[in-house]
Amino acid sequence: MIGKIAETKQCQIKDPMDLFNSGQVVKICAPMVRYSKLSFRTLVRKYSCDLCYTPMIVAADFVRSAKARDSEFTTNKGDHPLIVQFAAKEAQVLCDAAHIVCPFADGIDLNCGCPQRWAMAEGYGACLINKPELVRDMVRHVRNQIDNPRFSVSIKIRIHEDLKRTIDLCQKAEAAGVSWITVHGRSVEERHQPVHYDAIKIIKESLSIPIVANGDIKTLKDAENVHHLTGADGIMVARGLLANPAMFAGYEETPLKCIQDWVDIALEHGTPFTCFHHHLMYMMERITSKQEKKVFNILSSTSAVLDYLNDHYGV
Repeated sequence: MIGKIAETKQCQIKDPMDLFNSGQVVKICAPMVRYSKLSFRTLVRKYSCDLCYTPMIVAADFVRSAKARDSEFTTNKGDHPLIVQFAAKEAQVLCDAAHIVCPFADGIDLNCGCPQRWAMAEGYGACLINKPELVRDMVRHVRNQIDNPRFSVSIKIRIHEDLKRTIDLCQKAEAAGVSWITVHGRSVEERHQPVHYDAIKIIKESLSIPIVANGDIKTLKDAENVHHLTGADGIMVARGLLANPAMFAGYEETPLKCIQDWVDIALEHGTPFTCFHHHLMYMMERITSKQEKKVFNILSSTSAVLDYLNDHYGV
């Protein structure tokens, strides 16, 4: 029944800004390298996820190479609302990438939060939080060049040690016409330290556009708590959804029905084995014993995985 409710809701709301104006907290699946691809987005949408992001795509490669476009970006009719996340450092390149996806997606997001060394070395990701004028120009360029006013332009950031700098960045982006800002409440150096939800609250109070909170949200209860702590308009989840794709529908752990749905969707989409298997490892983490994990994690073919699920869980 939950899947039915989610699907009905999906048909009614296609515009991301409509979600933010609905008065409900928007439940969002984060951009995850290798993982937030079409088949996984299809799964979480069945379980009350309102908005999905693609994995981060390097805009310059995407614009330059048809091969990159084919391998990096796949979607279908039911895959809405959809945000395509790009890594970019030049306004025109970001615009060109936005033009390509505009007919197939509902918005783009500029990654200003990825702390990985390669991204920072290339001038992408989190190093952009130190270039507020460049971020402003990139947002403004896309706003001016995409004709569709309902096509959203958002950014995802990390915070500075000095929060005044983050607020300055956000206000510049807001003035340039950014649709919303997702704030991962850690600095570039922080990895597993506690998330600064207080900082997200201050950013929310300093702006008039929607703010999405991100970082360490593992359950629906966590999502509700973070909403109360920050006042955020949306909650973005990464690892929590990998471990339990039915999280937003209120399940404490992955239900067997969700595992069955994943098997059906993955086979239908021709999901590569490694991706199919990895998602199951994450989903079954909490419901399998150490011994079972040892056996399951070394299975090396789709048929072996299907036999195992059938024998142990009747899936």
